[in-house]
Amino acid sequence: MKKLQVLLVHNFYQQSGGEDMVFAAEKNLLAARGHEVIEYTDNNFRLDAMNSFSAALNTIWSDASYRSIRKIISSSRPDIVHFHNTFLMISPSAYYACREEGVPIIQTLHNYRLLCPLATFYRNSKVCEDCLGKFFALPGIYHACYRDSRLQTAGVSVMVSLHKILGTWNSLVNAYIVLTDFSRQKFIQGGLPASKIIVKPNFIAPDPGFGNASGGFALFVGRLSTEKGILTMLKAWKILSPHIPLKIIGDGPLRSEVLQFIEDNSLKSVEYLGAVHHDQVLSLMKDANFLVFPSECYEGFPLVIAEAFACGLPIISSALGGMLEIIQDKITGMFFAHGDANDLVEKVVWAIDHPSEISQMRLNARKIYVEKYSEEIAYKNILRVYETVLDLP
Repeated sequence: MKKLQVLLVHNFYQQSGGEDMVFAAEKNLLAARGHEVIEYTDNNFRLDAMNSFSAALNTIWSDASYRSIRKIISSSRPDIVHFHNTFLMISPSAYYACREEGVPIIQTLHNYRLLCPLATFYRNSKVCEDCLGKFFALPGIYHACYRDSRLQTAGVSVMVSLHKILGTWNSLVNAYIVLTDFSRQKFIQGGLPASKIIVKPNFIAPDPGFGNASGGFALFVGRLSTEKGILTMLKAWKILSPHIPLKIIGDGPLRSEVLQFIEDNSLKSVEYLGAVHHDQVLSLMKDANFLVFPSECYEGFPLVIAEAFACGLPIISSALGGMLEIIQDKITGMFFAHGDANDLVEKVVWAIDHPSEISQMRLNARKIYVEKYSEEIAYKNILRVYETVLDLP
């Protein structure tokens, strides 16, 4: 393939996360192989200076983004525009700028925003699909799903529904990238054309290398919030302690509750490390016996999963959503019923009692990384997607 000029577009959230990391990783991936990468980014921190009405209007249509992106395309003439996130400041107006300039559009769907106002299919501590397939997300508005505000949830819902009416989602975007086949099926169910949805998983680069599992501990890496299943995991360790130490990496709204639970139950075997440098995360992954992934929402394709595989770290995961597709039971990890602390205990005890099987899972996990989630495979995958919308010689 010829060297391309790619315009990458991304709207950063107020709290940094996996989408930002994927945006940076794909930018580096393309640039390292000689493609010219142009960036257009915005940041939701600008919301702090806007009232709710202005923010809602901007969510639907941003004149500033429309003008800026048309100007960039007009001057640089990229071969393709690849969007990662447009919510909230950039808005779908950016697609219309691309249409006016005649440039094909790729959109990565990192979350379920087009199907659920909160983008997670999660409400009241359980999976919720009340808005899936509905033209207008009335249940989400009633429950004030986005920021606990009916007004702001309505703003998100109006944006999605209005652009359904305009045909934005079905006609302007040339191809969508989703991270798992599970996600693909949800978006098809939600009304996106199946022919435009391509599965391309996340990847990890550079390769962190294979670990030796010398630490003798279990590891959790993630946001400390209800949907991540952190409380289910702690309830399991209340039963497990002191069979195997648990190290917790991350921060979030349940930080105080996590620390209080550890103190109240005298969980000497549980160590809270907080937010640590990424290099330290990878180092701990290499030393750990297994990763605990107790999420109680669907997830997309968590980078921590690909990182664990790269380090040869098996995963004990909740049996939910895309995890059932990414992890192979008794091959690269094990499953427990989501939200079920007792079932998690059983799987952890099995892992402790079967070290040879866990060692084989380590080798299997590493093999899967090399075959599916390494840098070279990721480059082939992204070119495959671009080729679907480009008329190349």
